[in-house]
Amino acid sequence: MTDAVGSIDMPDAEDEAPESKKKTRKGGKRAKKGPLGRLALFYRQIVAELRKVVWPTRNQLTTYTTVVIIFVVIMIGMVTGIDFGFQEAVKYVFG
Repeated sequence: MTDAVGSIDMPDAEDEAPESKKKTRKGGKRAKKGPLGRLALFYRQIVAELRKVVWPTRNQLTTYTTVVIIFVVIMIGMVTGIDFGFQEAVKYVFG
């Protein structure tokens, strides 16, 4: 059985490299930095990820907030109605 890269039984040419030629890394970038360096790297990565975020416009944010508030009010009403119904049923059964 073959795929686009090669055979399952036959490894790719890149995989056939002897183990002695492969460089081993111990720790990578983290080993070279102290705790403050790692913390600074973490902060820079957070800022870089936040720059990728597509933030909603004010109009979209208002719409989303309104939809959430309306949904929560409807759910509160449903739970209150069900709770009141159970309360009346327990009063009827027990007394």
